Amino acid sequence: MSYVKPEDVVESMLQAGAKKAGLPVKYMLIRGILSGVFLGYATTMAATASTQTGVDILGAVLFPVGFVMIILLGLELGTSNFALLPIAIKDGRASLAQLAYNWTWVLMGNLLGSLFYAVLYYIVITKMGHVDPATIAAAQKIIAIAEHKTIAYAPYGFDGTISAFTSGILCNWMVTLGTVMALTATTTIGKIAAMWLPIMTFFSLGFEHAIVNMFVIPAGIMLGADVTISDWWLLNEIPVLLGNILGGMILTGFALYFTARRKTVLAAESPSS
Repeated sequence: MSYVKPEDVVESMLQAGAKKAGLPVKYMLIRGILSGVFLGYATTMAATASTQTGVDILGAVLFPVGFVMIILLGLELGTSNFALLPIAIKDGRASLAQLAYNWTWVLMGNLLGSLFYAVLYYIVITKMGHVDPATIAAAQKIIAIAEHKTIAYAPYGFDGTISAFTSGILCNWMVTLGTVMALTATTTIGKIAAMWLPIMTFFSLGFEHAIVNMFVIPAGIMLGADVTISDWWLLNEIPVLLGNILGGMILTGFALYFTARRKTVLAAESPSS
């Protein structure tokens, strides 16, 4: 059977967290860059599919392609690491300094990769600026998304910030669950199917993912969205990133650790018959 029990899944989570904690900087940075690029690919594919068909849910069905590539290739996605490294620290397999080191370099890589793909996408879709983005349906979709994720929160002040933060929590609950679900199977097709479900769920509901936003908001700005750099970071990126951290760490990482892991420890400590 290809199914992996929750107790073994948590052990795999701990091993993954410990391994990630010890990665050299160049691995964290390069793998982080690739992850940012792949999520950019997936986001533009979703935008293109929804504009071509007029069916937004189709974009959500297709978006997990990017996440699947990241997980199967063993790349580094900051939002996934928000669930894995804290429990590795709790279990004595990593240190707080290693966590800070990993999150910093991986997020930097994610940002660089997202911006790199945004520039390349702009060059291609506008023919080096010769084609007006207003005439391109996919570009208009990205502009609308960028504005919705930033200036749409502005009229609500602090309540808007809390809304973005909460959306970040709900988003990364599903994203980190996707990372964990990939560990519930031993076959490639099983891993793909398992991780597809929560990723499709978060994207279809429009929740806020900090790494996706590292692509879609700058891309929207390049294409003409009425959004500033400060709008991007203050109205979205910072509160969403904090929400992603809380959602992944508490609702996935520690929630599973304190249930499945305790059972494993108790079983190991009980006397044999």
